[in-house]
Amino acid sequence: MPIQSNLSTIMDFKDISNLRLINQQVTATKFKTAKDIVGWLGAMQAQDFNMVKWAIGIRLPNSTEKMIELAIDKGEIIRTHLLRPTWHFVSPEDINWMLELTAPKILASMKSRDKVLGLTDAIYRKSNDVIVKALSGGHLTRETLIKALEKAKIGTGYNRASHLFFRAELAGIMCSGSMIGGKPTYALLTERVPKTKTLKRDEALAQLAKRYFTSHGPATLQDFSWWSGLSVADSKNALEMVKSNFVSETIDKQTYWVTNSFTIPNPNKDLVNLLPAFDEFIISYKDRTASLPHENHIKAVSNNGIFRPVIVINGQVIGIWKRAIIKNNVVLETTYFQPINKAMHKFVEEAFMAYAGFLNKKVMIPTSQPSFI
Repeated sequence: MPIQSNLSTIMDFKDISNLRLINQQVTATKFKTAKDIVGWLGAMQAQDFNMVKWAIGIRLPNSTEKMIELAIDKGEIIRTHLLRPTWHFVSPEDINWMLELTAPKILASMKSRDKVLGLTDAIYRKSNDVIVKALSGGHLTRETLIKALEKAKIGTGYNRASHLFFRAELAGIMCSGSMIGGKPTYALLTERVPKTKTLKRDEALAQLAKRYFTSHGPATLQDFSWWSGLSVADSKNALEMVKSNFVSETIDKQTYWVTNSFTIPNPNKDLVNLLPAFDEFIISYKDRTASLPHENHIKAVSNNGIFRPVIVINGQVIGIWKRAIIKNNVVLETTYFQPINKAMHKFVEEAFMAYAGFLNKKVMIPTSQPSFI
């Protein structure tokens, strides 16, 4: 049976949001490397390549973009498609068992789109053979791989290339390689990642649930099912196997699970974070109202699923931000959901200076007042 906490009358949405910042290593961290951070979180959504580098960097004080890129080049963190699915960073130790667990459901969901694009099993087999031959012993950009496929008379138009690459990733054939000329590349998974011990399916389910609720909690079963891409039945089974490690809190008829060693945070100063687009703090929950009230959701997350970079103060999303890079300078533009005072905006500017330092850029602060939605 799960342990029932006696703090139900104390914990509220603000506490949930601040606990998530702590458990996701945003507030502070004991970890020293990009691999440590990615492994702790299990997986980090990574389709916005520049922003996900900051997602790791904000969790590693004094890190730089170059340090994160070096970890990518060395294969200490791997970028591929799994879980929901979309691009994710995972650690080399986790990629194989996560693919084995989540790829079958993803492949089943692709069948109708494959039919529309005229992609058959025979075409995928041929494509995979071409990819293996092209990547053997080297790392290639997307553009170079497309040329290899077209040379083999495999059509890549109408987004077919993305599906061909997607299938090769799900099959464990290829993954991210070292960057070339500032561009991401692909490499063979077997050349990039040493063969790791596989997990039985129940072991993998339990591992994924334990990793998620430890690093992302407080979170609900529905949050875990959304993040993992698992069926509700598999998600329930996974939580059942590990729930003795957690306590449950029921708030507004929602049951939240968090490590049984948690402490209600009581920050003694205002905490400001400039979180990147698609950050785990926002995207990894089906219900985001603990940190992003419903009336502001559309301002931070577009109808077509674009998660904007957000300004978080004391666990609450109070606005969005974007950058512009001009030569060696980076310019901050902020848009707040409601007016804030000059002192708080100054904290935001200081947080932006940390981001500029991560990029090794000089800061240009606009002289105009920030805008409000």
